Amino acid sequence: MKVHLCGVRGSIPAVGVDFVRYGGETPCLALSHDGAAAPTLLLDAGSGLRCVTGLLAGAPFTGTILLSHLHWDHVLGLPFFAAGDRDDASVTVALPAQDSGEAAAAVLAGVMSPPYFPIGPTELRGRWSFETVAPGELPVEGFTVRAREIPHKGGRTFGYRVSDGRSTLAYMPDHCPTALGPGEDGFGEYHPAALELADAADVLVHDAQLFPEELASEAAFGHAVADYAVGLAERAGARSVALMHHRHDRTDDALDGLAGRFGASSPEVTVAAQGTVLDL
Repeated sequence: MKVHLCGVRGSIPAVGVDFVRYGGETPCLALSHDGAAAPTLLLDAGSGLRCVTGLLAGAPFTGTILLSHLHWDHVLGLPFFAAGDRDDASVTVALPAQDSGEAAAAVLAGVMSPPYFPIGPTELRGRWSFETVAPGELPVEGFTVRAREIPHKGGRTFGYRVSDGRSTLAYMPDHCPTALGPGEDGFGEYHPAALELADAADVLVHDAQLFPEELASEAAFGHAVADYAVGLAERAGARSVALMHHRHDRTDDALDGLAGRFGASSPEVTVAAQGTVLDL
C-alpha cells in the first residue's frame, strides 16, 4: 500500500516560516492500494484532509474516512474537503461507537452545526453516509482493519491496524499510555491493545507530541512522549516508526533535533513530515 501523510500536526494547525519542512496541517493519512490511481481509505479528517483533493487530479473522492476520535483537530477538515463536497462524491465516515449509543451523524453534528458552523454533516453535497464501528476487525475498501480502544483524554479513541494482506500500518495518533500507569521506563504502560496493533507492523505511525522533559507537566493533556513510540515498536517488533501529532508550537528546528536523537535507532525512526509518501 501507499500512505500519503497529508497532515501530521496536533491540536491546531500551525502556520509560519518555522513550520514549513514538517507542515502545519492536522491529522490525515490517505491510503491507496498498489497500482491504484487514488486513495480510498483516509485515516482522520483534520485540516490535512484538504490535501487529499490534490491527490485525486480533479476526480471526486469515493471511499471511507475512518476517524480515530472526534476531537477538533481530527474532524475540522470535513466541511473543507472539496473532493468530497461535490455532487458526484461518495463518502462513508466511520467513527468509534459512543458509550451513549448516539448515531454517528448526530455525534459529528455536535461540532459541525449551527451556531458553531453554518451546516451540519448531512448537508454536504454528494452521497455521504455515517456509521459507527466497534472494537474488532472489519473490511474497509479492500483493506482489513483492526480497531482497538486506547487511552486518550476526552472521548473514546481507537487505534487502527490496517493491512492489505502484504503490508501493515499501525496508526495511533493520539495515545496516553501514562493513563494506565508509568510503565517500566516511566513513559507509560506498553499495554495489550497497543502491542497488538503494532505487532510486526511495517510502520507504526504514533503520537509523539511530547518530549521527555515535558511528560511530567503535560501528560494529563492525553498524549505520549516520542520515546514511548520507539519503545513500543521495539517491544512489538514493528519494522519502523513514524512520529507524528507534533505539538502545534514545535518548530522545524526542534523536530530536526528529535530526528537526530533517534538517528541511530533500531527499528528505523522518522519524524513524519506532511507530503511524505510511505511505500510499504
